[in-house]
Amino acid sequence: MKVVVIGAGEVGRNISDILSKEGNDLIIIDKDEARLKTVTETLDVQTITGSGSSPRILKKAKLDQAEMVIAVTDSDETNIVACLIASTQSKVPFKIARIRMPDLDQNSVIFDKNHLKIDLCINPEREAVNKAISIMDYSGASEIIDFAEGRIKMVAFSIDRSCAAVGKNLIELNNLYGGDILIASIIRSNELIIPKGNSTIRAKDYIFAFAETKNVRTLLKFFGKDTEPVQRVFILGGGNTSLMLAEQLEVKGISTKIIEKRQDRCEMLSERLNKAVCLLGDGTSQDLLKEENIQEADYFIAVTGDEEANILSALLAKQLGAKRAICLINKVDYSHLIPIIGIDGVMNPRQATIGKILHFIRKGKIISATPLSDEKAEAVEFIALETSEITGKPLKNIKFPKGTIIGAIMRNNRVIIPGGDTMILPDDRVILVTLRSAISQIEKILTVKLDYF
Repeated sequence: MKVVVIGAGEVGRNISDILSKEGNDLIIIDKDEARLKTVTETLDVQTITGSGSSPRILKKAKLDQAEMVIAVTDSDETNIVACLIASTQSKVPFKIARIRMPDLDQNSVIFDKNHLKIDLCINPEREAVNKAISIMDYSGASEIIDFAEGRIKMVAFSIDRSCAAVGKNLIELNNLYGGDILIASIIRSNELIIPKGNSTIRAKDYIFAFAETKNVRTLLKFFGKDTEPVQRVFILGGGNTSLMLAEQLEVKGISTKIIEKRQDRCEMLSERLNKAVCLLGDGTSQDLLKEENIQEADYFIAVTGDEEANILSALLAKQLGAKRAICLINKVDYSHLIPIIGIDGVMNPRQATIGKILHFIRKGKIISATPLSDEKAEAVEFIALETSEITGKPLKNIKFPKGTIIGAIMRNNRVIIPGGDTMILPDDRVILVTLRSAISQIEKILTVKLDYF
């Protein structure tokens, strides 16, 4: 498939990395020569220096031959114009644009088939906010990933020293839990482990477990997590992410306080929000946090543009009594530090955007491929084929690539947490976790490629 990617920033580079390794023909456009040089040093793609909204540059990129345009520059205007040109001059079948303006989203009439004809509009901050809301809906979890149209969830959380699971292997855990529990992966000392039945849980492990959605809270309680409803939230930062987050919290009836240094942003937030309180001040000030009763906060959420400040302020808030803390972080290098230092969750706009794009453009029997943790592993959701090597055999008899585990199956609207004797049948909806390095082997076993529209 021929794809034109406009923008060689974090999102554009990562999407290009994934698509190029899967055999697609990519051309990347960016105005920054240094960015493009970095891309060509690591990826087998063509690059063109220039503006993605220039008809001349798009013609040079052979837009008329492209099957998809992915516009993910930092400029909404550039992304919109690029998709407009793709619609009116070249009839590109599929167009994806990153649109960060809070007032515009996928449902805006401007993007429908009678206007700009953009097939998918993504707001990275809105996607990150949705992730944070999911975490708060299941307080106690650090990450929540949906599969099977929301019927199955992968839940991530850290193991405290006081947890009853510490020192027990997975077989003992199943007996203690009194039901089906499947731990898909463990991050321990920055190493990713795909566990077996005799694998033992240790304190400070970071766990990814599968559960039917209705059983998620029961699972979290079993591992000693507080699942009480969220009532009070502090937000550090007054940018667009803060605005979108506060709007959703207001809808849920959650008491919200926003701390922001800039007076003009405070005034704007006060005008836009109905009940949230905007405080003018420094969110790293112990006196301010104590004065506003930070110890009563169920969550402290740091969403400034400074990732280091987000981490430090979150740690301070927890030290002063906030129950949980979530940080907005884009750098993958920081991901493994989060559970170790005591922060409870991450909002990663870049990763959320990549996941949304991949989910949209996958077709056929592969439904989605979601990166986990530091992106060394993926959770792949697919429809089992009759021709696949994995159908009609007990799982214990299938030779999966090292580091692969079947996490959950949905059959005829029934969720199955599998064991060694479980068999996958044709048309089952299956979720597996595997190392990214094993994806090509997984494709062969499934008899299906990670194809696109």
